[in-house]
Amino acid sequence: MCAKPQKLNTLFWENWYKSNKDIDGKYTELESSHLISTLGKLSRRISERFPGSGLYNVSAEAIKVAHEVESLLRRIGRPIWFLRGLIWCTILLIVVTLVTIIFFVFQQSSGIDGWADYIQATEAGVNDLIFLAIALWFIASLESRAKRKALLTSLHRLRSMAHVVDMHQLTKDPAQLMARGLASKIADTASSPQRTMSAYELSRYLDYCSEMLSLLSKLAALHAQKENDNLVLDAVNDVEALANGLSSKIWQKLSMLDKVLIDEVRNRSEN
Repeated sequence: MCAKPQKLNTLFWENWYKSNKDIDGKYTELESSHLISTLGKLSRRISERFPGSGLYNVSAEAIKVAHEVESLLRRIGRPIWFLRGLIWCTILLIVVTLVTIIFFVFQQSSGIDGWADYIQATEAGVNDLIFLAIALWFIASLESRAKRKALLTSLHRLRSMAHVVDMHQLTKDPAQLMARGLASKIADTASSPQRTMSAYELSRYLDYCSEMLSLLSKLAALHAQKENDNLVLDAVNDVEALANGLSSKIWQKLSMLDKVLIDEVRNRSEN
């Protein structure tokens, strides 16, 4: 009678892990090395198309940040042995205190008259146990809190970099290109930014900005793979939402440039 439930239990666990046997993790997790390689290619593309530009400097800085993120996540994956040693010392102290209390109660049981004396005899030991348990909880959470702080600091830097990328595309307005050749061309003022890019160059510049925002959001997603913490997950979602929102503004400009590019191609074919 006992063999059948045991067999069903074995079959359950075999079927539970059956779907995971052929998964090697190569395409189920982000790899920091691949992200760094992609950032390097993007930086070279920007340098070749726009040498010495501010966007290239941002991409070079993003590569350095990606290496620091990789190093940070490698440290996050390792235990902090000093804090874990404190945890075990606290556990040992709690066990010793508990054994001491039990030994003291049994030793003094012959001289205790009634429940009032018994409670009074153990009150001090129970209080010590409570304080040791609180200390254990505090020390046990130190490691996760230290790792969480480091991850949140790294995510805050990625959020700031996303805003820096947005600043570089802020003045890249396709309206000037759309107004070329028209009688109502918008006149520049003394404080107007210099716009020397063609429609194609502007489209490439905006596309590079969008790619960089996407890679920054992927760097943020790496943090969630190493630490399953609610605050870290919320911060990762905030960075991804910010990058998606900024990219949507860029793609609005790119959609406006489509008409300009079509007109340029038509004009070249006619000439």
